[in-house]
Amino acid sequence: MKTERVKELEEKIEDLKKRWPAHSVSPLMFQELEDLEEELERELAQVQKEIDKDSITPSV
Repeated sequence: MKTERVKELEEKIEDLKKRWPAHSVSPLMFQELEDLEEELERELAQVQKEIDKDSITPSV
């Protein structure tokens, strides 16, 4: 179960990696990648938390 935000972040990371030069990557690109990956991790953790919460809820 992916949220729209997770999909958006994955697309941004993919786009950034396509623009990634073979040599001399700018510090700004490194920082942007780190920021996107950290936000993606947070979003995925939130999705997993929601999945876990839903699976723990007992069905009556």
